[in-house]
Amino acid sequence: MAAFNQFTSENDPHGEHDMAFLDVDGERIFFKVDYYDPQMRHLSADPSDPGVTRRVLTIGMADDY
Repeated sequence: MAAFNQFTSENDPHGEHDMAFLDVDGERIFFKVDYYDPQMRHLSADPSDPGVTRRVLTIGMADDY
């Protein structure tokens, strides 16, 4: 997921590059990155600042989304 850079309007409809749908070995999967405050209670005030942000990666089957 770290190297993925082929975002399109089809797989990244909001253009935020924090989520995408893709096909892997015939299965449709998704990944999503969420940005939380250090206590993991609220969204981060500044997702670009690693000092105040904890990133969470979710990978799952597209049918489950």
